[in-house]
Amino acid sequence: MSRSRSRCQPVPAEVRQTANLLERRWQISIIYAALSGAARFSEFAEAVQGISPRMLSERLRELEQAGLIERTVLPSSPPAVEYRLTARGRRLAPVIEAMLAYSRRATG
Repeated sequence: MSRSRSRCQPVPAEVRQTANLLERRWQISIIYAALSGAARFSEFAEAVQGISPRMLSERLRELEQAGLIERTVLPSSPPAVEYRLTARGRRLAPVIEAMLAYSRRATG
């Protein structure tokens, strides 16, 4: 008797690339916090409890390099910096909302 074996699908490079970015600690939390609009560094630090300033700075830089967040220096004295999701970053909203809904159903 011949058994058919199911095989796992190969993981596409695009999935692996996105997962590599989002698997880093704090990335999804920062994106979630940014979904409500532009924010300053201190607002992210408050919203993402437990993240160190150094780590927040590093993660924001990574998200900026990935094209998910844009950094704007505001013309003020002293200069202020604001971060906001790019269109590409906002396209992650349904993924993050699905994660939130999944978590609520799993624990509820």
